[in-house]
Amino acid sequence: MKFIKRILPRSLLGRSLLILMTPIILIQLITTYIFFDRHWDKVTDRLSYAVAGEIAYIVHDIGNDFSEDNIERVSQNAVKYFNFLVSYEPEGDLAALPDSRGTMVGKALHTELSREFTQDIRVLMDVEEKWIEVALVADEGILSIAMPQRRLFSSSGYIFLLWMIAISITLLVIAILFMRNQIRPIRRLAVVAERFGRGQSVPDTYKPEGAREVRQAGRAFLDMHDRLRRQIEQRTAMLAGISHDLRTPLTRMKLQTEMLGDTTDAYELKNDISEMERMVNAYLDFVRGQGDEKMQKISLHDVLQKIELNIHRSGKSVLFQPFDNMHLTLRPLSFQRCLVNLIQNATKYGENVEVSVLQDDMSVSILIDDDGVGIPQDQREDVLKPFFRVESSRNLDTGGIGLGLPIAQDIILSHGGKLELETSPKGGLRVAVTLSK
Repeated sequence: MKFIKRILPRSLLGRSLLILMTPIILIQLITTYIFFDRHWDKVTDRLSYAVAGEIAYIVHDIGNDFSEDNIERVSQNAVKYFNFLVSYEPEGDLAALPDSRGTMVGKALHTELSREFTQDIRVLMDVEEKWIEVALVADEGILSIAMPQRRLFSSSGYIFLLWMIAISITLLVIAILFMRNQIRPIRRLAVVAERFGRGQSVPDTYKPEGAREVRQAGRAFLDMHDRLRRQIEQRTAMLAGISHDLRTPLTRMKLQTEMLGDTTDAYELKNDISEMERMVNAYLDFVRGQGDEKMQKISLHDVLQKIELNIHRSGKSVLFQPFDNMHLTLRPLSFQRCLVNLIQNATKYGENVEVSVLQDDMSVSILIDDDGVGIPQDQREDVLKPFFRVESSRNLDTGGIGLGLPIAQDIILSHGGKLELETSPKGGLRVAVTLSK
């Protein structure tokens, strides 16, 4: 089964054509086999039977008189009535002549001649010249009878094959044109769905078309797109209101704590308010997503260079490995914020942090390696869930509330990419961000 899957076409067009053409090819093969096994063999046998009878008549007409005059008389009659050329060699060697008995026509003719004559017979076929010659021992020489190849071949076989090939090619062309027209709407739907999965807008020119089921899928996709867009807009509007409502009392509380003086209670209250403000900002960043930022084609080298300058200004030491520049379609601010958060997260838990870029024909991967304590393998899926924290290394004292990696993953997923956590060669954690080109 695995071998069959490997050789089967992977595209829908290829598989559809295979489904359409396989029965046609099988029918043609079966029909061709039946035609050659029944019709061709039967016609060949009948033609061989007729030719063998005519040769027997010529030999009977010659009788025992192999003089030149008699051979000339019989040859003239044979050309006139049978289209045969008759010749006689008084001292010929039949064993020295080649034999075409191995061919289907030669075998059939030899079989019919063996029923008419007891002596040894040779059947010679010249395909290029389209002549067939029969040689047999007569008296003390060799009697040769040559005839056109058409006396033993039926042109219906060639005509049949030509019609079969012509019909097959015509059906294949029609099937390709038809299936391409049917698959084109599916391809357009796949392209639009991929754009939507990467966070890009769906073009207004897209309209469901094609077969009924394809149009139904297209309309369902557009309905889903509209519902998700409305939900995102409603969520953004709601969060803008929540942000304003939460920041206002927090601001009043901060002003009130400033009036309490430098007491121990006031200091603890200020810390609690600051912690609440950080938590509220983190929650809002998580649910806000990428906002209304538009996709742009940007240079990855410029983005990483800007991040490198900002990281070095903050006093952190991060090694950025050189790479071949490329341009990607991204949301610059949200993507840059995502990488900054991942790199800063690595600098919190590791002393040596390295950023490298790997690429191939289809994708590009940004690798962030550190030599910190890492994350246990059985918890790597959990840390990508909101509000999950690895208590041994990430807690409120370090500023971690379990939303850094989920926010980063949400941004990467909105670009049609993926974020994976692996073991770094440095011994810590490797964060791999993979994007399609």
